[in-house]
Amino acid sequence: MTKVRDVVRSDLFLTVRMISSVLNLNRQTIHEILTFELAMQKICAKLVPKFLTNEQKENRRNVCLDLLEYIENDKNFFKHVITGDEMWIFEYDPDTKRQSSEWHTSNSPRPKNAKMSKSKIKTMLICFFDSQDVVHKEFMPQGQTVNKQYYHEVLERLRKRVHRVRPEIADTWMLHHNSAPCHTAISMNEFLAKKDISVVPQPPYSPDLSPYDFFLFPKLKFHLKGRHFGTVDNIQKVVTDQLRALLHEDSQHCYRELEQRLRRCVASQGNYFEGDNVDL
Repeated sequence: MTKVRDVVRSDLFLTVRMISSVLNLNRQTIHEILTFELAMQKICAKLVPKFLTNEQKENRRNVCLDLLEYIENDKNFFKHVITGDEMWIFEYDPDTKRQSSEWHTSNSPRPKNAKMSKSKIKTMLICFFDSQDVVHKEFMPQGQTVNKQYYHEVLERLRKRVHRVRPEIADTWMLHHNSAPCHTAISMNEFLAKKDISVVPQPPYSPDLSPYDFFLFPKLKFHLKGRHFGTVDNIQKVVTDQLRALLHEDSQHCYRELEQRLRRCVASQGNYFEGDNVDL
């Protein structure tokens, strides 16, 4: 067992076959030692958005600590938060490998799918939601780009919408969005300050702390992947139907999960934590 451990530590990329050759032991024995005696398994590297610097890790941790303090002082903190972002929706987006899996017997031939690409026909969704459901959504006109002027107009429409559909938080709601240039422009900050709208901090390179990225995007894409919609109008209709189908409980669960993610980020010292066993 000690020899196997030493060989593995010398090169973590070795295969069972290679270890077997080095130690002149059969592969079954090597596999049993690795699995049962050393409690080891071979895992793939986790893809992360970016290799974070120490300063970025510290910033993530500090933002999470600040938000957890807000939550501790006000249990209704998230009831005042409206989070939003933009995403492209394609006329056709190939389904994932997991989505295309099928049940078969051991003697059945393996299913095959031709490699497909995303359609060039697409529309951009801009959506804002809170712990109840979707507050405001719109589709960006074809040919338009999300610049600071257009985003300013979007936020003005959002502000008026909040007054209509969330009158109880019309004067206390807070905006949560990422640090995209059009979101953090000086003119944008001035507009938000003038309207007395606070901004909930979102550390850069942190999709694991964004409700849009870990909740809404995946939930929408799961229902849209692998389907052809034909036209932009059809895409927008299906997306609208999916947003209407979101349950109040789904949104509440999303914000409860966000709180847990904040804690996991702190426990991970600001590192990416998805897929890791983090003790809270």
